[in-house]
Amino acid sequence: MKYTTIALAALAVLASTAHAAPAMMSAEWTAQACDAWNKDATLTSGLANDWIKNDKGRGHKIIHLYRTDCGEATKTEMRIAAKDGKAMCVYGGAVESTNLDLGADYVMHATSQRWNEMGAGEYGPMKAMMFGRLKFSGPKVEAMSVMGPFEAFLRLPGKIAGDKACPAK
Repeated sequence: MKYTTIALAALAVLASTAHAAPAMMSAEWTAQACDAWNKDATLTSGLANDWIKNDKGRGHKIIHLYRTDCGEATKTEMRIAAKDGKAMCVYGGAVESTNLDLGADYVMHATSQRWNEMGAGEYGPMKAMMFGRLKFSGPKVEAMSVMGPFEAFLRLPGKIAGDKACPAK
């Protein structure tokens, strides 16, 4: 009986370790965010018009994101492209595109607390930007024109499990 209890406890520890969520905004988490993007009609359809067309002729837009308190070195990347009439995430993971064109691309960061608040739907992009809770570089007028889909993007941290630890640099 004693060995059975020890064995079950060991299995429980292994199982919880094997299923631990990746650090929020790590490369692994961002890959899951890419999948979640593609399942969200507000993002795929709502950004399929003028927003996705502003790609500077590259065939995609780039979003770099990170948690301010974890540092800029922990940035990850989402690449969004027009596909079958929709704005689809075609890559989510480690930064591959180091030369952004901020006339089309975005860099977004907020503290872990603020990402969690936005993910929980406590407030949307307008409040986040007006009060400096979300910092971003990129085409601001364009971003203002897609507030509905942008809010769906800010909800991703609430939809994808993420560990509180900072991603590895």
